[in-house]
Amino acid sequence: MPEIMQYVIRESAFHRLHPITKLIFAVVVVALAVLTSDTAMLAVLVGAVVAVAAAGGLVRDLLRQVPLLLSLAASLLALTVLTIQSGDIVFYLVPLSVPVVGGAFPVTTGAIDLAAAMSLRFAAMLFAFQLFVISTQPRDLVHLMDRLRMPVDYTLMLLIALRFIPSLQLEGKRIHEAQLARAYNPGKGLTGRVRGLFPIIIPLVSNSLGKATVLGLTIDLRGYRSGRRTPMQDRVLGRGDVAGICCMGLVVAGYLAVLLV
Repeated sequence: MPEIMQYVIRESAFHRLHPITKLIFAVVVVALAVLTSDTAMLAVLVGAVVAVAAAGGLVRDLLRQVPLLLSLAASLLALTVLTIQSGDIVFYLVPLSVPVVGGAFPVTTGAIDLAAAMSLRFAAMLFAFQLFVISTQPRDLVHLMDRLRMPVDYTLMLLIALRFIPSLQLEGKRIHEAQLARAYNPGKGLTGRVRGLFPIIIPLVSNSLGKATVLGLTIDLRGYRSGRRTPMQDRVLGRGDVAGICCMGLVVAGYLAVLLV
C-alpha cells in the first residue's frame, strides 16, 4: 500500500505553484468548511478540492483516505442518532414490531443532515491539508515556514512528524509480512484481529524509539543547536500563483456576499 502524507512526484501546474499559494488554498478551504453548515455547499467544496487534485494528477492519492472518512461518517451518524432527535423520523434502528423495545433509537432527518455536514467538513479539511503536503517538497515547506517566521523547533517537529507517518506505515507493513512468513495465526474475528496487533505494535514502537534516538544524535552532530542556518534561495510568485490567489479571493468574496445577504 502506498505511503500516505508523502510527497508525490508529478509534473503538473499545481505542483509548480508557490508553497504560499497552496497554503492559502488549504487555509481558504478549511475556513469555508468551518463557516459553512449547508450540506450541499460542503459537497461542492469537497468536489472542488477533488477537482483540483485531479488537475494535479493526485486524485488517486487523495482518495486513499476514503475508507477512513467512511468509518468517521459511520461513527458520526451513530453519535448523532443517539443524541439528535430533531426533524422527521426516517426509520427506527429497532423496528416497531419488536416487543417492548420496538421503536427505540429513531433516525431523524436532523441527525442525518448533521452527520453528513460534519463528515463533508472533515473530508474537505483533510483533503486540503493532504493535497498541500503531498504536492510540496519538504525543502519548500521548510522555506515557507521560515518565511512565515515560525520557530525552527516547530518547523523541525512538523517535518519529523510528517516524515514519520509514511516511515511507520512502511515499517508496520514489513513487520506484518514477517509475522505472516512465520505462520503466525492469531485466529479469526474481532478477537483474532486484536491479538494480531500486539506482534506488530510492540516491535514497531521499539524500532521507532531507536530511530528517534538516532535522529536526535544526528541532529546534534549537524550542529542544530549552534543557531547557524544555511540561507535558502527565495522563490517568486508566478502568473499561476497570482491567478490562483485572485480566484480564491473571488471565491471568498462571493461566499461572504452570499452569507451577508
